[in-house]
This record gives sequence, structure tokens and C-alpha cells, in this order.
Amino acid sequence: MRIRNNNINDTKIFALGGMNEVGKNMYCFMTNNEIIITDVGITFSSGEVPGVDYIIPDFTFLKKNESKVKALFITHGHEDHIGGIPFLLQTINIPAIYSPNQAAGLIRKKLEDRNINYKNLIVYDENTKVKFKTMSVEFFRTTHSIPDSHGIVIHTPNGTIVTTGDFKFDLTPIGPMANIHKMAEIGSRGVSLLLSDSTNALNEGMSISESKVDAALSHIFSQHSGRIIIATFASNIYRLKHIVDTCKRNNRKIAIFGRSMENNIEISLTSGYIKHREIFITPEQANNLPNNEVCLLCTGSQGEPLAALSRIANNSHKQIKLQDDDVVVFSSSAIPGNGLSISRIINKLYLQGVKVYTNTFLSDIHTSGHGNQEELKLMLRLIKPKYFLPFHGEYRMLKSHADLAVECGIPKENTFILENGEVLSLYKGVIKKEKNTIQAGDIYIDHNRIGEIGNAVMRERKIMSSDGIIVVIANIDTKKRQLVVSPNITSRGFVLIQENIELLKEIENEATNIINNNLKINCIFSDIKNDIINNLSSFIYDKTGRNPIILPIINDIKRVIEK
Repeated sequence: MRIRNNNINDTKIFALGGMNEVGKNMYCFMTNNEIIITDVGITFSSGEVPGVDYIIPDFTFLKKNESKVKALFITHGHEDHIGGIPFLLQTINIPAIYSPNQAAGLIRKKLEDRNINYKNLIVYDENTKVKFKTMSVEFFRTTHSIPDSHGIVIHTPNGTIVTTGDFKFDLTPIGPMANIHKMAEIGSRGVSLLLSDSTNALNEGMSISESKVDAALSHIFSQHSGRIIIATFASNIYRLKHIVDTCKRNNRKIAIFGRSMENNIEISLTSGYIKHREIFITPEQANNLPNNEVCLLCTGSQGEPLAALSRIANNSHKQIKLQDDDVVVFSSSAIPGNGLSISRIINKLYLQGVKVYTNTFLSDIHTSGHGNQEELKLMLRLIKPKYFLPFHGEYRMLKSHADLAVECGIPKENTFILENGEVLSLYKGVIKKEKNTIQAGDIYIDHNRIGEIGNAVMRERKIMSSDGIIVVIANIDTKKRQLVVSPNITSRGFVLIQENIELLKEIENEATNIINNNLKINCIFSDIKNDIINNLSSFIYDKTGRNPIILPIINDIKRVIEK
């Protein structure tokens, strides 16, 4: 939908993803005929969308306003912020992508894997400034679980907007400190609107420092002489860095399992974020070394069935078999919805006799890259915005963050909780929420194909996954206007056939009556099919309380014989 400009000189702020959800981040800022985009992420599929690999934002509005798009700015290199870039580039022309160094390496690899040739990927640092006709952009360094994370400052004719990206405040980080001084300086200049990360807005206090995780991992290494198997997020570069440094100190070599882990390690080695390339060995070499000299670094911390750790736990990995003195470390937290899958993997590991460490109050082997409540308050105090828009979170997270802003002195009426597609208008330092919205739905990616899976297909997949499918095959002699034989009823995922012969016979009889009633008045196959679907659906629901997909197949026997 087109945004109706009540004032053509105002600045529009809206999200195409990232509101009321964790993931799929994409935010747009439009002044006059210029659009600046920050981040283009994905959300990984869950069981609610069968057969879908991941979900990206809807680019329809940007496609319709392609000539206004000036640049895409990336805050950092996690998939929920860069994963949608290949699909965006296949949809519209992006004149330039500005990215920090680590994210740029990941983006190049992503585009290379999809054979996308894009030449205007520009690496920025904290001192970079980018100017357009009506807007300009600068950056400030933040702390996150991946190097080169930045907040973005957008200067518009109507006021300054700050978007934090993902961040935490860690006074003893593994990498560089967040530039608190620059944040305070930006705040002192005057900020109209702050968009701030809400992922951990429900968590009180301060998040644990990465240095504590480093100490906890070092303790585990000092206590065990068997192989140490560590599962963590492949995108958590600072965690990977401590694991490498800890292995170096303890004279252990590292074998990597999982393509995403391999890619992130290689990019980090090339960029210099991780050192000691000599410490990495092949799985074959790992099997020939003493156990106390080996660390296996793998994907699968979320219980993904095809990931390396799941195959190791299932004893189906071709290269690695568990041994009695192995130790498995889950250096991660459970993403909501993955708890059951993780528990299954842990149980399988225990059944094979290995020791398992997970993150608990007794063992700090993971910390989030997102700030807790006190860190969110600190960001609010440093930036001192007039208006506040929480982003990157489910509704309860956004609401909690908005309440924190009120505690920090921002008037409640100056806080906004938006849905994707809702629009704020900033004009001469004053923000109002607009009544009209823009198109901002979900686009499903199935085997790297964009736009082929719509809501209708997803509805049918969900029905088939829960209620199954019934196929009604009818052979009709159109000349005589009669069924040649009774319809054949076939089902999959509906009921057990051998235990429901009587029910299937009733369905067959009902289908016969529906077809015969239609044959008395017409022979239009489309009408007969629609009646079978509508009437048989009601009949089956009354009998079973279920709504399977009904697929009628009608064959014209007369025409077949004549051919």
C-alpha cells in the first residue's frame, strides 16, 4: 500500500520485520524521495509452517518505491539481520550496502554461494560518515556476541534517529568495549527517536560478562582429560574465540563439524578476529590423537535433527563415535520452542554414558549477547531520546521495554509499540502515529525459492499435517450420465484404514450420492468437484471432528475409451 503523505517533508519510520517477533529485522526511514534501510534478516522456520526453510520480510513496498532506495546499512552479521540480503538483491536494486567488516565477510560468502554478483558492498567503521541529499548516517560501536557490531545514527531534516542494533554493556568483554562516550555525545546533541533492542527486556539486572563464560570453560578444560565436545551457535564469534584461545592454552587441537561453523571460523580467521589457524585439524586427524589433545566444535546446540551433535548423539555420525570419557558442553541457551529437542539430545548423550554440561546458575557457560533491563536503561540514559520505539522482540518484550523508558523519564505518550507495517511520522521534532499502514507480511522461502509459497498453500500444509488428506477417484460415463463403479476412497494421514473400514465405506456412499445428484442436473466436472469438497467436508467433520484436505479426481471413461 502506498503511504499517503500528509506532509511531504516529514520523515516516515516503519518496520517490515522485527516488531512483535524475534528475528526478520528490517527497518526503513524515508524522507522526501529517499529511503534508508537498516538490516534485512530472516526468521528460521518452526513447526507452524511445514516445509518452509525460513521467512523473510515482504519487499512489496520497496519494490514499488525502488527509485527512492539509497542504501542498506547493516548493524552486524547475524542471520536475523543479514539473512534476507540475497533475496532483497534478487527483488530490487540496492545502490549500496554499508556493512561492518565481519558482516561484510559473511555477506560476501552468502552471495557467492547463491551466485549473486554484487559489487557495491562498502565496509564502514565507527568513524565513517555517509551523506545523502536529505539524510546522513554515522555509527557508534556496541558490544554483542559477534565482532563489529554497531548502532546507527540517522540525521534527517526533522530530527535525529538512533537505532541500536543488538547490544549489551559488558565492562570486561572479550572484544572491544562499547563506545559509551560516543553514545553520550550523540545523546547530548539531541535525539528525537531511539529504536532499541528488546530481546532481553524481561530479564532483570545485568547480563553476565563474556569473561565469566571464559573462566567457566577454562575450568571445564582443566578438570577433564577426555575429549571435549562443544556445541554453540556458529554465529557467536566471541564464544568461538574463547574456545580457540582455551584450547591453545590447554594444548588441544580443534576439529570442526557443521558447514555454518566452518564458514564462520574461516571468515574470522581471515579477518583476524580468531587467531591460531594451526590449531585446527581434520576429523581424521582428531581420531588419531590422544583424547586429552582433542576438542570437537560442532553445530546442533538447539537439538536440530540434522546437525552434527544430533548425529553424534544418535550414533549415526560417519566420523565421530562417542567414548566413555567424552564431555559434551552446551555453550548456549535454548531458543524458545527448542527446549524439547535439546532435552532429547541430552538424554541420548547421557544414555551413552558421557558427561554433559549445560548453562545453569552453577555453571556460567553461556551468556546472551543482548542487554538485560539495567543495560537497556543505560542506553536510554545515554541517548536521552524525546520519543522511544522498542524493536526486536515479541509484544511482551516491547511492552516491558516501553515501561523501562517511562521509568527513565520518557513520557508514556512518547513511547510507541508498533506492528510491522505501522508508520510513525517525524516532523520538526514531533512524532505522530499514522492511521494508514503499508504491506508488511511474511514471505516463505521453500528450497531457496522466493514467493512461491503463499498463505493458501501454508493453510493446506497445516491441514494435511494435522488432519491428513482424502482422495476421491470417480470414473464417470458422461454420455450415460452415470458412475461406472463406486468412487475409490484413498486416505493418507487421516485414519488407519484397517481399523476404519466402516467409516471409509460411509464416505464412499456419501461421495456416490453427491456425484449422482450432480449427474442428474449437469456434467460440469468443476461443479461436481466443488460439491464433493463442500458436502463431503461437512459429512466427515460431523463424523470425526476433523477437516482433512479432500482431493476429487474425476475421469471421463467415455473419452478414454474413444481415444
